[in-house]
Amino acid sequence: MAPSLLFNPAKLPPSEALQLAQQAPVVLQGSPSPSETVDQWATYENLLLACLRTGDDEAAAKCMDQLEARFGADNERVMALRGLLSEAQAENNGELEAVLKQYDAILEGNNTNLPITKRRIALLRSMGRVSDAASALVQLLDFSPTDAEAWSELADLYFTQGLYSQAIYALEEVLLLSPNAWNIHARLGEVQYMAATTSGSGGGAQQKYLAEALKRFARSIELCDDYLRGYYGLKLVTTRLLKEQVKQAKQTDDGEFTLPDPKTIERLDELATAKLSEIVRHSTLKDRGWRGYDEREVAAARELLSQNGIER
Repeated sequence: MAPSLLFNPAKLPPSEALQLAQQAPVVLQGSPSPSETVDQWATYENLLLACLRTGDDEAAAKCMDQLEARFGADNERVMALRGLLSEAQAENNGELEAVLKQYDAILEGNNTNLPITKRRIALLRSMGRVSDAASALVQLLDFSPTDAEAWSELADLYFTQGLYSQAIYALEEVLLLSPNAWNIHARLGEVQYMAATTSGSGGGAQQKYLAEALKRFARSIELCDDYLRGYYGLKLVTTRLLKEQVKQAKQTDDGEFTLPDPKTIERLDELATAKLSEIVRHSTLKDRGWRGYDEREVAAARELLSQNGIER
């Protein structure tokens, strides 16, 4: 299925983003329809984003002009898109600093401008100022504590700094807001698994992290039966538990999740192996209904199975 300009192209593969950007001459050749619709302006915004991804700054600027003409330069969303365009056009760190100062000036006049606040945080991160970005996110969440996207970004910033306990806390906040987000359950499992593998995790802490990771991966595949990352994480955890023969812990008084018995872990391992094998096989053959998986994730799953002596 061809990509559509009605959807944000941020997570599309580069080839599909290029397909969208190549529609710019057709979309921009005429004026916007007088009988405007939401889809029409979503098309201009997503075309702008696709053009920025593919380096077509000229077409992106034309999209920006159309949006600015319709909604005004003072519209907060338009201001953030204009800032994004300026970031993309910056040729050196000095010009990025100038964009950052523009964001600061805007926020001095209106510190509740969330689109600009988030663009400022993204720019700080892209400039390598991770600690400043994290501090800015904490301030944003003091103002808007129900922003799941901000909590998720904060978790990622903590993770990149090796602050696993803080990252886990931030992801748990995301799940309070979106309890059925299977991708977040799996991401939390990944961070907990990483925390278990660090040299500073002792026996008790390691077992706790592994138990929680097992629970999160299991929950992710319960919510989404074909979620590759959930099965991949489940396979990682069960393989490690079976290899190290971690003993089942007694139930704690505070109700913390503990490891199941070895037979249950073996069954979970078999389930993860079977499902990963199925996904890899059908995805490699490009069977109908199995074409939506990221090729890199499929390759990683194939490698994991190979490491465990399973040929697919």
